[in-house]
Amino acid sequence: MTPTEEERFARVALTRVLEPGDEVAGRWLREAGAVEVMRRLSAGEERLDGATPVRWEGLRARAEKARPGQDLAVAQDTGMRFVCPGEAEWPVQLDDLGDARPVGLWVRGRPSLRIWALRSVAVVGARACTEYGAHMAAGLGAGLAERGWVVVSGGAYGVDGAAHRGALGAGGATVAVLACGVDRAYPRGHAELIRRIAEQGLLVGELPPGDHPTPSRFILRNRVIAALTRGCVVVEAAYRSGALATARSARELGRFTMGVPGPATSGLSAGVHELLRGDGVLVTDAAEIVELVGDMGELAPERRGPVVPRDLLSADAARVLAALPARGSASVREIALGAGTVVDEAVGRLYELRSLGFVERHGDGWQLTRQANVSVFPEGGGP
Repeated sequence: MTPTEEERFARVALTRVLEPGDEVAGRWLREAGAVEVMRRLSAGEERLDGATPVRWEGLRARAEKARPGQDLAVAQDTGMRFVCPGEAEWPVQLDDLGDARPVGLWVRGRPSLRIWALRSVAVVGARACTEYGAHMAAGLGAGLAERGWVVVSGGAYGVDGAAHRGALGAGGATVAVLACGVDRAYPRGHAELIRRIAEQGLLVGELPPGDHPTPSRFILRNRVIAALTRGCVVVEAAYRSGALATARSARELGRFTMGVPGPATSGLSAGVHELLRGDGVLVTDAAEIVELVGDMGELAPERRGPVVPRDLLSADAARVLAALPARGSASVREIALGAGTVVDEAVGRLYELRSLGFVERHGDGWQLTRQANVSVFPEGGGP
């Protein structure tokens, strides 16, 4: 149901009052509505169910300072907009969060969040990632963008930043879900990246203009990343990692969870490997991700090693070829014995192999050609 202007105004105010992911407050919104919740907080009436006296007073103090009209004016001046449940731009998959659903979202950027979220994948991982992790994240970001998928991450250092840059570099779409006001550049070292995302993609957050991040807000932000997307890919994560929290949220919400493997000795890949030992699916490139989260028929190419000439031989010819020594020659009788066949069959196969360039005859003996030696014994030696 489309929200009224009063409902929308109340939700703008409540982004100043309620912390992201507050399920008790989410129940108040579901049962009483945003207008009634804000009215009772502002009027100081009997507190709502589930709030202790101390907490209620804290929320009332915040409500007194809320200036929704001012926040909306600042948002308009800085190219932001407020999107709340029930509006056309609201991504309905966020409703899967239940009472932990955002009160609303502040959005910066031109595209429609709802449309972009329909084909989106989260790429998350360690802030202090290795060169390998950054390379993989950038490659996944670019590969997904080239396939028409939106890359969603948290705008942080490390894997997040690499994934965003990969998508931007490929001329694709990317969304950064921030744990602060979307008019702020955090971390400061990513000011230019966040500016580029705002111009080419979308910045999204639950917190009002100018609000600052806290450790708990980073963790709670992850549930939005998980709910917004079809699946979550983790690139490098230690056992204790916010990226793994995103993957757990994705799994609980019924989204696909994927991981990129790393060295078994790397602590930064230990969390990913634990994810893969559970319900996570191993992926190594964008095609494998799309095969999992995409539509029927969007399959990754079959993986196999290079085809060498000997792979095309019949089973009988391959046995005769294998019976020749790596060095020197052998008689037809010796070759037939080694191949487990009769002499006449061996002769026929030897002439077949000769026409294909695998063997050559020297008097009464047969030996491998230089080309065949490389093909049959690629490591450079015989048995």
